[in-house]
Amino acid sequence: MFYFLQQFGDQFAALNVFRYLTFRTGGATITALFIVFIFGPQVISHLKVRQGHGQPIREDGPQSHLITKKGTPTMGGLMILVSVIVSTLLWANLSNPYVWIVLGVTVGFGAIGFYDDYLKVSKATNSGFGGRQRLVLESVIAAIACYAVSQLGEAPFATSLAFPFIKDFAVDLGIFFVVFGGFIIVAAGNSVNLTDGLDGLAIVPVMIAAGSFGLIAYLVGNEVFSNYLLINFVPGTGELAVLCGALIGAGLGFLWFNAPPASIFMGDTGSLALGGMLGAIAVATKHEIVLAIIGGLFVLETVSVIVQVISFKTTGKRIFKMAPIHHHFEHLGWTESQIVIRFWIISFVLAMIGLSSLKLR
Repeated sequence: MFYFLQQFGDQFAALNVFRYLTFRTGGATITALFIVFIFGPQVISHLKVRQGHGQPIREDGPQSHLITKKGTPTMGGLMILVSVIVSTLLWANLSNPYVWIVLGVTVGFGAIGFYDDYLKVSKATNSGFGGRQRLVLESVIAAIACYAVSQLGEAPFATSLAFPFIKDFAVDLGIFFVVFGGFIIVAAGNSVNLTDGLDGLAIVPVMIAAGSFGLIAYLVGNEVFSNYLLINFVPGTGELAVLCGALIGAGLGFLWFNAPPASIFMGDTGSLALGGMLGAIAVATKHEIVLAIIGGLFVLETVSVIVQVISFKTTGKRIFKMAPIHHHFEHLGWTESQIVIRFWIISFVLAMIGLSSLKLR
């Protein structure tokens, strides 16, 4: 909406600031932050009344959770989604198709997560949406988004997979780009969902990834910078920096209420949506592999679950005391704060490694 004002820059010089992507990204960050700050307390109070017992706690999980987290409301992802959407509509260039593609994935995954949370809260059990049904819906949304992305660029680059640390090298996936890109988006959504098991554990790594991809989108969408850094130039993707800024602002606001001890959980409503959003941005900017590096913590959490399941089904033994891996460290005696802060540090280090791929080629 505000981007519309830049066309009056010739008459009113002050309005020229709306042409600058960095200014609008900052504006989206601040707007999203204040939306969560202003409406967060009312949302939490409302959800407490509506949900009664709050999010169901796993009976087989750490016993401390049954005491410290019982009664905490979920669906806090609604706070994040609303602030991200409103901020994006206010500050982004709404004629940019990448903005709508990423928002479509975010809203679609958020709706699936919301329904899953609703079933859990209404039934007061951990059994929500059927796993296969959820994956099918996520895959359909992701496939549509990837097909749309493939139609925006020039062939064969539009369907190619670029590799970090290697210049001028990409593999054309052809029609399989939709399958590969869809997998990245679905995997990102569910990886963040698995990571969201402790107060503040998921939201900070999400913000770190959003900040990293905000920079990547800005550079990839700028022909001068992309040519200088020898990275692939993808026209139009720079506008995704505004969405990343909105996500950072909303995440900071949510962390205020989600910091230990959490007043609210983001639930599947938030974790699926935010992971899907990051996956969609990675696909649009042609940095899918870099997402696996920057979001390495999410990969680690997911792999720990896969390894645990395979080991138990094949040998009858568990490798970890409990999966995802953050619960393993709880059983080893680490405090929740120790796990959360140390995992934040890991996320930051991985982000630095991922961003180094922009220069080391």
